Amino acid sequence: MPARPAGQKAVIEAARQEFSEQGYGATSIRDIAQRAGVSLSALYYYYKGKQDLLVAILDEGLDAYFDACDEALANAGDDPAQRLEALVSATVRFRTEHPVQSNIVLSEGRSLEPEHIERYHKNEARGTQQFRDVIERGVAEGIFLTPYPDDARRAVIAMCNAIAQWYRADGPVDVDELVERYVSLALTVVEYRPRTARRPTA
Repeated sequence: MPARPAGQKAVIEAARQEFSEQGYGATSIRDIAQRAGVSLSALYYYYKGKQDLLVAILDEGLDAYFDACDEALANAGDDPAQRLEALVSATVRFRTEHPVQSNIVLSEGRSLEPEHIERYHKNEARGTQQFRDVIERGVAEGIFLTPYPDDARRAVIAMCNAIAQWYRADGPVDVDELVERYVSLALTVVEYRPRTARRPTA
């Protein structure tokens, strides 16, 4: 993505903060311009209105999240447990490092107008599918023993996403420790049982 001009970056960052603090519905285009320190005409030069700003923020957040997941999966092994660990680690790190962006992506999709909602739902489905693929493969290979793979998937995604709402960088748990905890929780939810070496027959 090409670098944005300074004025455009100020506008989108102001919109991100306003949507996070006030919610999309309660934020006015004037609030955004005032926070960005630009005139309304300067704001409209970059974006036609509040909806365009929301679309830009959602697209940016989703692209960055999927890039992080893709990178983690590319560096993971072929084992389903390693791939689930990669997805959970990427999601936890993204939610802790980008809480404002994450909360807008997770809460403001409902504010999209009809012409934008289909693409958002496709991205939601993509996020769901990447976890589904890993968990279903682990079940098929007999190392995830959960009899409820869909419920397990929903639980893992929900607990990772919720981190953006409560995590504080100055809190008692650092990100590395949080990743370890959530990977352990995710593997527990899917009832992970590592493969055991077969004993040679006499």
